[in-house]
Amino acid sequence: MEFKHKSVLLEESIEALNIRPDGIYVDGTLGGGGHSYEICRRLSEKGRLIGIDQDAAAIEAAARRLGEFGDKVTIVRSNYCEMKPQLEKLGITSVDGVILDLGVSSYQLDSADRGFTYREDAPLDMRMDQRQTQTAKDIVNQYSEMELYRMIRDYGEERYARNIARHIVSARSEKTLETTGELIHVIKAAIPMKARATGGHPAKRTFQAIRIELNRELEVLENSLGEMVDLLSDGGRICVITFHSLEDRIVKNIFRQSENPCTCPKDFPVCVCGKKSKGYVVTRKPIVPGDEEQEINPRSKSAKLRVFERTKQVSE
Repeated sequence: MEFKHKSVLLEESIEALNIRPDGIYVDGTLGGGGHSYEICRRLSEKGRLIGIDQDAAAIEAAARRLGEFGDKVTIVRSNYCEMKPQLEKLGITSVDGVILDLGVSSYQLDSADRGFTYREDAPLDMRMDQRQTQTAKDIVNQYSEMELYRMIRDYGEERYARNIARHIVSARSEKTLETTGELIHVIKAAIPMKARATGGHPAKRTFQAIRIELNRELEVLENSLGEMVDLLSDGGRICVITFHSLEDRIVKNIFRQSENPCTCPKDFPVCVCGKKSKGYVVTRKPIVPGDEEQEINPRSKSAKLRVFERTKQVSE
């Protein structure tokens, strides 16, 4: 299957990056190369793009799509949390911009055998990096009821999390749950029929929770976003596109903290903690897709773009 992914908020994010033709840019979630292609188009012969992705299919597709830009492009198979060491290997210590388009790609959702979709029956997989040994099947069959409940409640924001966890444990005691279809059957049985009639597919939130847990998505974002801000050169920008409230909250908080890291009590007349601002949040409110984009690409509906600009650090 060909890797296809419609880049969300493409024009808005490229504009927000404020691209310098001679600059160095990192696409930490390369995917099919949609954002990267538009960045490369705006670079001079001196400009450079480093694309990072952990999905082999994405790497292959992006390499084809970006081939026309030759040596301007370097593609690395890794997780964006490894951005700093991967750049150091390339002799790069600072960059002019970073873009992250989080969540699961259209290709991953549409490739039934990857196990991300609840629309077709497939093995319970959900790995973004197929070199990883643990799969969704391991989580579903090995986590305790309490661990399943916590995961589905916190990462899926599912009101019937406790009942779903109980039903999973009961079902797997009779037979190992192997496929997305088997899991969906269990989830449907755990949700009252009246609730199943509204709010989209009944398995949507549970599948989201398992995917986030398996790929450590929130943990990776929380642990690496601040480091990416530190990688930016003066005037450099980082653009992050999120698709659910938990991701968006992390981005908002880290950007806010980077802008105002002072930990002094509010009643102190002057700052004594010595923590200096790293820049400013460009987007006081997140940028969201317009009606036209939402209509063309329904998956864009929950997208939010936040932007941070690094400013010159003046040493005392």
